Amino acid sequence: MPLPDWARACGAPLFKAAIRTTPADFDVTEMLGWEFTGDGEHDYLWLRKTSANTEWVARQLARHADVPARDVGYSGLKDRHAVTTQWFSVPRWHAPDWSALDVEGVEVLDVQRHNRKLRRGAHKSNTFRIVLRGDGVEQHVEALGARLTLIRERGVPNYFGEQRFGHDGGNVELADAWAGGKRLPRHKRSIAISTIRSLLFNEQLDARVRAGTWNTLLPGDKANLDGTGSVFDVVDVDDDLRARLQAMDIHPAGVLAGENSGLGPDAWQAALYKARVEEGRRSFRLVVQNLEWSAEPDAVTVSFSLGRGTFATSVLREICDT
Repeated sequence: MPLPDWARACGAPLFKAAIRTTPADFDVTEMLGWEFTGDGEHDYLWLRKTSANTEWVARQLARHADVPARDVGYSGLKDRHAVTTQWFSVPRWHAPDWSALDVEGVEVLDVQRHNRKLRRGAHKSNTFRIVLRGDGVEQHVEALGARLTLIRERGVPNYFGEQRFGHDGGNVELADAWAGGKRLPRHKRSIAISTIRSLLFNEQLDARVRAGTWNTLLPGDKANLDGTGSVFDVVDVDDDLRARLQAMDIHPAGVLAGENSGLGPDAWQAALYKARVEEGRRSFRLVVQNLEWSAEPDAVTVSFSLGRGTFATSVLREICDT
């Protein structure tokens, strides 16, 4: 099913472009943001993957190390049709020889030691380098420079990316089926819940973008402390809060639907209640750091850093149609 064309904050797309023409056109590097202990029962592998699914790679590492796949850790699922560099942790129970690892599309760049398994969401950020290709796209460099300056100063709406909803929005149909009573395996049930929460969040954010308040605090809002899961109630918007908002220290936050949120169709509400899904919060605004760009004939390259749990496509949609 087609997804809504959620509102953009920076204006109409400047041009049409293709992404992922080759895996190297979409390069992602994971940044943990913390130090290793240097010892312990886990090897941490710094891997460069080309057109390789994160879960598939984890299974190959498990096979090489002769450990259960569930004991291999990684912080995030990265794009398959890309070049991605990320960390994996593997127990050292059998002292695996990582120099002998032979997995198609995978290169070991570094090996470290740590005392704990790598858990989901443990990284701090991701750095992207994305090539946008199309006939004559370099002719838009002046407008592109102005648009990227605006993005650097204001951020972008923190939408969940289209990949969250599956090919052609297929995960929404899965969510409807689950809410209608269909029994699903645990991993598909998790996808259904995530899809419901993501779609309902995007609808809230779309309304705020259309109202011009996606990056503005309103009385009664929750404010999110940048880069954390911490939120606090906004009773009155005073000069201190306005200054912190301007400095990108805090952001207005929307609801990630839970059992008592009362959002969405009745069937979705009932399903979240039955599953005892806890309500959460997510920032309406996405800060885009280290934003750079360059142009060449028929191509524009943009690079930037984003916090974990956010989507590069949310940045790209404020620039162009892809």
